[in-house]
Amino acid sequence: MEAVKLQRLEPKEKVGLVVVITGNGKGKTSSAMGMALRAVGHGMHVCIIQFMKGDLYSGEMDGIKRLAPDVELHLTGKGFCGIMGNPYPYKEHRANAQDAIKLAKDKMLSGKFDILILDEINNALKLKLVDLPQVIDLIDSKPRLMHLILTGRDAHPDVIERAHTVSEVREIKHAYRQKIEPQKGIDY
Repeated sequence: MEAVKLQRLEPKEKVGLVVVITGNGKGKTSSAMGMALRAVGHGMHVCIIQFMKGDLYSGEMDGIKRLAPDVELHLTGKGFCGIMGNPYPYKEHRANAQDAIKLAKDKMLSGKFDILILDEINNALKLKLVDLPQVIDLIDSKPRLMHLILTGRDAHPDVIERAHTVSEVREIKHAYRQKIEPQKGIDY
């Protein structure tokens, strides 16, 4: 069987996009990880900073290690603040999120990355672990050609306004509501 030569598209004008993935459905982080995988296929470099996760193992942690050195993952959170029996005080969650904001700014301005994914930053903003001016500053100071992806429920209207692309993931049905435990490779 003869191999088919695939056409490669190249935009006439390169633009660094701001992408927001929000909503109450499953798949926001998964969508961002899919973009990271796609970017690596194009020889791009990606930095992922997870604002809320970090106290439970998820398959993406080891999956991303396989994409190194093209993808970096930073787990800065201590789990989901105030839910699922999370034992850490609000003050500690806020301090970690503030460290994550500083890390995001450093990685953004390092010149090493084509894409910066701020996973669950929308949740962190809603919970006041980070402040709206901090998130707006990240968006507004993004290098011209860098893509910035912000995930998490409850995206702030001002963040949505500044984005080029906004997708809302809506839950129609979820296995958890049928008393099915989270499954490896799908839920974590």
